[in-house]
Amino acid sequence: MEERKKIKPSLTKEEKRLLRIKESIKLKKPKFTRMNYWLLNRIDEDIWRKPRGLDNKIRLERKGFPSKVKVGYRKPRPVRGLHPSGFKEVIVHNVADLELIDPAREAIRIASTVGARKREQILERAKALGIKVLNPG
Repeated sequence: MEERKKIKPSLTKEEKRLLRIKESIKLKKPKFTRMNYWLLNRIDEDIWRKPRGLDNKIRLERKGFPSKVKVGYRKPRPVRGLHPSGFKEVIVHNVADLELIDPAREAIRIASTVGARKREQILERAKALGIKVLNPG
């Protein structure tokens, strides 16, 4: 098995600090669930719907009921949407898309619709350009 070289993004001290904060916020964030998912089998646990209704206990934030989605659970703005490694994710569909990538700040994710032959070409070209691939397969 070939050894992969660890490719790291070029981040400022502030961005590294914010990424650590992002991870700690993620650990504290509760699992947001839909009202009455525990009563009805047809309701998925991991789907959030805004609680509506006069007496809805989640909307009223009553003790003993799941947490409500609020703005306080958001991540710091500069690192919002970044991969946990610190790279900005870019979806790639073909080899030509790799020419637009900045290897210092961006990492690629190969689209799910890409076949095996083209995936191999993308992986070879990414290795030559020094671009991190998030889903090499």
